[in-house]
Amino acid sequence: EVQLQASGGGLVQAGGSLRLSCATSGFTFGDYAIGWFRQAPGKEREEVSCIKNDDGDTWYRDSVEGRFTISSDKSANTVYLQMDSLKSEDTAVYYCAAAPGSSWSLVKALGPLKVFKLTYWGQGTQVTVSS
Repeated sequence: EVQLQASGGGLVQAGGSLRLSCATSGFTFGDYAIGWFRQAPGKEREEVSCIKNDDGDTWYRDSVEGRFTISSDKSANTVYLQMDSLKSEDTAVYYCAAAPGSSWSLVKALGPLKVFKLTYWGQGTQVTVSS
């Protein structure tokens, strides 16, 4: 059974940092890409960042580039999202999802959400940034 468990959310002041973790099981980690997505109240879900686990290729949305860093620990089957210089607009529920690594070219061409929305998702973790 495929499982993804997001954790690490919390309340932080603007300018602060949080590290989210996505622990996975039930599939061959290196064969998949893991993505982070978020949904703020009243807004649609949006992609944040994703990583292809076999070669470490990454994608970031423009508004988090340079502030967020995604990384992958193959020994722990876990993907991390280091979030620095947090802003109030980063407040949202953050989700992680898995998609086959073979779909990476589509991720780059169409955007992560169009690909990942059809695959495996975990429960979210709340991130609240106070200004």
